[in-house]
Amino acid sequence: MAATLPPQQHTAEAYSSAAGPSSSTTSAEVFKKLHPAQYLSRFLTKGYRSDGRKTIDWRDVSINAGSISTSNGSSLVRMGDTTMVCGIKAEIAEPTAQSPNAGYVVPNVDLPALCSPNFKPGPPGDEAQTISNWLNDLIVSSNTIPPSSLVISPGKSVWAIYIDVVCINYDGNAFDAAVLAVMAALRNVKLPKARYEEETTRTICSRTEKYPLQLGRIPLSCSFGIFESTHLLPDPTSYETPLLPTTLIIALDESNHACLIRQEGLGGIKGKSGERVLGEAWSMAEERVRVLRGILEVSGI
Repeated sequence: MAATLPPQQHTAEAYSSAAGPSSSTTSAEVFKKLHPAQYLSRFLTKGYRSDGRKTIDWRDVSINAGSISTSNGSSLVRMGDTTMVCGIKAEIAEPTAQSPNAGYVVPNVDLPALCSPNFKPGPPGDEAQTISNWLNDLIVSSNTIPPSSLVISPGKSVWAIYIDVVCINYDGNAFDAAVLAVMAALRNVKLPKARYEEETTRTICSRTEKYPLQLGRIPLSCSFGIFESTHLLPDPTSYETPLLPTTLIIALDESNHACLIRQEGLGGIKGKSGERVLGEAWSMAEERVRVLRGILEVSGI
């Protein structure tokens, strides 16, 4: 049986094929910047990605819940080198006249300039706004937080749940990492027991009694990119993302029912129907979600 090379050695071999056996580390970096598609293609022909993963492998994930003591619930998620922190804050609010029996859920994702040179200081960029909108759509369509469960007193008092996700290091696939961070933080939330007093028209919160959020479906997301109509790449890095004109997102709940399917771009894979490509992605997503749920459970979340 042939020995398996470590990722670093595969990297060296793939680059050697791309730029010659006498290439130095410096020339490898130059080639990588000047010819990114050819650089990645050379790795893929060897069955590997430029970060040492096999072609269809996902990056390692770790979850740390309750990392922010000042929030009602929080989590820190690492997906490869992409790191997200999610803090959830609950506040008392008045319901709207149109929805007297519903609370609020307000998600927001921030990709600050400090997390990557890809982003500039100032107002949220297009990617951050897009991810925030997708996250909101996913939470609403999955009924992850039933609005009726946030009612303290109908027509008088409800909970407003503010979900803030901040990327502290960006290396691609921010949406999957953000979704995982949010779901881990929601499972970590503890709300104080609250009651509405008619006499004073005030909502009183207990200092000692707390309870978890009532949650509905807990979706987890899996993202893919299609490279040069030849390879379906799961969990793309920031280096790979600009080279993937077509992306696919599949979010599944605990029963592997779809909560979100979104394709950006019109490309496919040569020799395969769109249905077959979706089927392959779905199978990989089911296995990935199973692993992620296992990590959530092991983390005690």
